[in-house]
Amino acid sequence: MLTIYGRSARFCDGISRRNFLKIGALGLGGLALPQLLQAEARSGIRQSHKAIIMIYLPGGPPHQDMFDLKLEAPLEIRGEFRPIHTNVTGIQICEHLPRLATMMDKLAVVRTLSDAVDDHSDFHCFTGRSKRNQPPGGWPTFGSVVARLLGSEDPAIPPFVGLEPRMQHMPYNEAGPGFLGAAYRSFRPEGDGKTDMVLNGITLDRLADRKALLASFDRFRRDVDGSGLMAGLDAFNQQAFGVLTSSKLVRALDLQQEDKRVLEAYGRGDPKPHGDAAPMLMEQFLVARRLVEAGARCVTVAFGFWDYHSNNHRLAKQDLPLLDQGVSALVQDLHQRGLDQDVSVVVWGEFGRTPTINKDAGRDHWPKTSCALLAGGGMQTGQVIGATDRLGGEPVERPVAFGEVFATLYHNLGIDVSKTTITDLTGRPQYLVDDGCQPMKELVG
Repeated sequence: MLTIYGRSARFCDGISRRNFLKIGALGLGGLALPQLLQAEARSGIRQSHKAIIMIYLPGGPPHQDMFDLKLEAPLEIRGEFRPIHTNVTGIQICEHLPRLATMMDKLAVVRTLSDAVDDHSDFHCFTGRSKRNQPPGGWPTFGSVVARLLGSEDPAIPPFVGLEPRMQHMPYNEAGPGFLGAAYRSFRPEGDGKTDMVLNGITLDRLADRKALLASFDRFRRDVDGSGLMAGLDAFNQQAFGVLTSSKLVRALDLQQEDKRVLEAYGRGDPKPHGDAAPMLMEQFLVARRLVEAGARCVTVAFGFWDYHSNNHRLAKQDLPLLDQGVSALVQDLHQRGLDQDVSVVVWGEFGRTPTINKDAGRDHWPKTSCALLAGGGMQTGQVIGATDRLGGEPVERPVAFGEVFATLYHNLGIDVSKTTITDLTGRPQYLVDDGCQPMKELVG
């Protein structure tokens, strides 16, 4: 195989990032860059230049302390936070989200996500599916499906990029490519891995020679392969070489290319992991914008740790301003750069929190209702969808399923969830969302 070496770092998964870019592995068992980037456009799906940024809040954020405050409820339920007016008449949100309040016309809040499960995992937020009764290989994450259906817009930019770190609580890392296979796993430019995207100690001429040699091996393998598994490998290798011989991906990941005023708008946040989950880095939001602008179709981010079983309001006072700054900067940036019609943003966690504050001043798990924040994608914003009871415990108006939000995101990419399927390992076609889940009319008409 051909490996481009650079400075390396070893991560908690035991893999050295100097080896995570490998071109044309001679064995099918290794995870090579062509396999990571392998994503072809499915017949009948129109090519789209639109994209999704998904911001996952691991641990389950307190919906009633963010977007659904209940002043009429008793103190042990409503807590100490006060609502503030937004720039949309009649909509109020938490006092610790003042930046988002000034741009509510660019946002949509779903207050009644109602089919969460009591499970600290990214699975539901990244797939929209239940873990029960999965097909062989498991359900693929949303980004893997997008990569499979739409492929790459630019050979130098992977279609699906995962910026979330490897988190200590393993289920926060659970969602993967499922039955689509390792070819559609997210591309992860973690830590010093970015150095492996630059040719070190090898000229383009030498790379071209090795590419030609690799192609001759691949042709031989196809000649002796009767299964058809080798078909199309040249295209995937071409994309791998495209990443290595183009500086576009490296430039997209380089924040020094940005104006200082933009960097200041996003802020820096806290680089240390919170709890057993993720750091709170606003730079992730800026990198996500740069990646979709460069051609990535789906970028995922994990931000902070929201499992407030104790000291709910004290912790929220620290964390909400960071979320407020990062998300507001991202949404404003997308609008200023003319990307608001093409890039959809969704912010959510795996479930909500209990209406009643517990003896430790915290809120516990509450899957009966939770919230989501959406922006961009040409969606109809400046609105709140759904209403909960006086305690913020259960939907009383317009319960929303995770699958409906996913159907909306697919719609924004130009994918018709009522017609499009992907084939699982048994050869059975699988629809992209559960039965009955359609794009939300409130958002897309």
